Amino acid sequence: MSTGLRVATKLEEKVVLVDINDRQIGVAEKLQAHRDGLLHRAFSVFVLNSQGQLLLQKRAQHKYHSGGLWTNTCCSHPRHEESTLLAAHRRLQEEMGFDCELREIFSFVYHAQLDNDLIEHEFDHVLVGYSDRAPILNPEEAEDWKWIDLKILQADLLKNPQDYTYWLRDCCDRFITAIQ
Repeated sequence: MSTGLRVATKLEEKVVLVDINDRQIGVAEKLQAHRDGLLHRAFSVFVLNSQGQLLLQKRAQHKYHSGGLWTNTCCSHPRHEESTLLAAHRRLQEEMGFDCELREIFSFVYHAQLDNDLIEHEFDHVLVGYSDRAPILNPEEAEDWKWIDLKILQADLLKNPQDYTYWLRDCCDRFITAIQ
């Protein structure tokens, strides 16, 4: 017997639309926001270990965009009326199977044409955390992970940019400067 209730799928989730100053101006269905290139709030989590290496994840091949690309530890969008920090903790647990203390270190806006005729236009809050834990990957989100030295990452981003997400390529140097 059906209750008539239906759980929203990941692509039906809403994102928070913002202006260039990160003030909320509305909400939109996530996939539609990416089809239309609407500016929306996002976050990117960077977790470093005690050796100063960054935890990267390889996005699952079946993701709606940027599948199979290496990226920062986790990234997503806060829900309507959810703080960016709480959303970052929620998604770190959902994607990588652990949590750690996080703090925001900077934010930036970017606009990029992605695969599948989608557009990423995000006001991205960048957060850093520290942990030596090995992740327990959610296969719906990530298919692989590795720790990488930041200098090696910078060199590989230049040599093999096609292997990495746009947003990681765009903010990696700023991230390294911000943590020094």
